[in-house]
Amino acid sequence: MSTASLAFSGAGPIAAATRERVLESARELGYAGPNPLGRQLRRGRSGIVGVVIGDALARAFRDPVSTQVLDGLVGHLGPLDLGVLLVPGSAAPDAPAVDPLLESAAMDVAVVMWGGNDDDPVLSTLQRRGIPTVVVEGRKLPGVCVVGIDDRTGMAATTQHLLDLGHTRIATVTLPMDRDRHEGPVDEARLERPMWEITRRRLDGVLDTGVRPVVVYETPASLVEHGASAGRALLGEPDRPTAVVCQSDLLASGVVLAARELGLRVPQDVSVAGFDGIELPWLAPDELTTVVQPLTDKGATLGRIVEELLAGEEVADHEMPVSLRVGTTTGPPPA
Repeated sequence: MSTASLAFSGAGPIAAATRERVLESARELGYAGPNPLGRQLRRGRSGIVGVVIGDALARAFRDPVSTQVLDGLVGHLGPLDLGVLLVPGSAAPDAPAVDPLLESAAMDVAVVMWGGNDDDPVLSTLQRRGIPTVVVEGRKLPGVCVVGIDDRTGMAATTQHLLDLGHTRIATVTLPMDRDRHEGPVDEARLERPMWEITRRRLDGVLDTGVRPVVVYETPASLVEHGASAGRALLGEPDRPTAVVCQSDLLASGVVLAARELGLRVPQDVSVAGFDGIELPWLAPDELTTVVQPLTDKGATLGRIVEELLAGEEVADHEMPVSLRVGTTTGPPPA
């Protein structure tokens, strides 16, 4: 038994000829190798990395930001012989805050996408289970590693770009503020409530420039149709803003489409800026002004941290830089 185990593992003191004899016998018997479950029990690991998406999968996989980060993560984990278990977030505000998979599924490390507030029930569940956790774009919490970007500075740079062009009536379209996923203008009382970290940081980036948006419009998800709804609401009034800065490129592209629908020219009548730096060829001839973040590299960084956690190493938080890319959708305000 031990000789067969050494032959299949490819490690340990076994002669090449003996290993070949074992593998040849296995081929004749149709034996594929040791039972993976038995191997997991022996190692005390599942070989699984849980990825908590934080949203319904149907929405998440329509967002290139999520898919590019996952691509970078899976690309790093594959050669390590690690599998990925996708754990969806709640699809509706009244759905359970924690998917049952999170309570019982075997996983060695968890990656939480877009979350990580102090009272996050997902993090509480993972910490109670003793599962090492990496959070994407979350708040720094004890025992949790955070991989993020300098999005607050990026949003400030975009807003300053609009100020330098001469805009004073600037509106902002945000990502969801919490699990309620409201849609519509946000009042002062809601702005004072705790909100998801990624939304708060990007909103703070706008405020850091001294701008007080004429309207803060919350959306339930980062999708084009939600940006279009926001655009119709913001641009359909006579006292419309002259510029709209959005917390994602998909939301910004929706605002551009709404402007076209209303007969407005971009940027002559209204400027629009986004965040993420994704490719939007269908928006041609417009090229979105946006903050570019390293999406695939972010996923690869997550993979390296997972590898370090599995090796029992100390891990550090990572904050990745972003850069402003000026396109054709921003210009001086209308006279």
